[in-house]
Amino acid sequence: MRRADPVAVAKPLVFAAALLPAAWLMYRALIGHLGVNPVETIEHHTGDWALHFLLITLAVTPLRRLTGHGSIVRLRRMLGLFCFFYATLHFSAWLLFDHFFDVMEMARDIGKRPYVTVGFSAFVLLMPLALTSTNGMLKRLGGRRWKRLHSLVYVVGTLVILHYLWLVKKDTYYPVLYGVILVALLALRAPSLRRPRRDATARGGSGVAAQVTIGDQGTTARVHDPIVRHTQQLRIRL
Repeated sequence: MRRADPVAVAKPLVFAAALLPAAWLMYRALIGHLGVNPVETIEHHTGDWALHFLLITLAVTPLRRLTGHGSIVRLRRMLGLFCFFYATLHFSAWLLFDHFFDVMEMARDIGKRPYVTVGFSAFVLLMPLALTSTNGMLKRLGGRRWKRLHSLVYVVGTLVILHYLWLVKKDTYYPVLYGVILVALLALRAPSLRRPRRDATARGGSGVAAQVTIGDQGTTARVHDPIVRHTQQLRIRL
């Protein structure tokens, strides 16, 4: 009997679980339990979960390395898109409730308040990562350019922590905690960023095959090219 694919089984469960924070916020809004400042509650809830999913997405590669279960990388794109989903809700709440779609007022706010400036910058940088997360965009951009573009996630993470830190001003416990988690995740991911260069130095030569892992299915293709001088493993990252 063929064994069930655990990731295929987990995907709909993870998808449903990722929607729970939005469903809970909607339920609280319907019953009028958003507190004395509903706008602030909505903005903080959606912003917090955008950060949570960003950190969860960055944790996939270290978790794969620590557990040896490579198939979990197939969940990474979905988790990254949920980060963008909650970031979009966060931005939309700010645009609608704080500025009522007044673009000029929004522009003044971005220029005047540093925490808004870095938060808006993080959202802008997150958009191309979400838009190019598909297998088709990976093929269109090419592995090297795609990987270079998606390294912006580290800049996004740093800007989000600054946004949170400058927003709270005095009560810095949580932004500092999230900042430490971000630094730890980046440190754990660092070996995977350096490994392709070491592998290339060790193997060298021409006409070797490049192994490319594409998309959620983890499809592996052998690419032979006399110009290729070393082996790289390119993985989907958001």
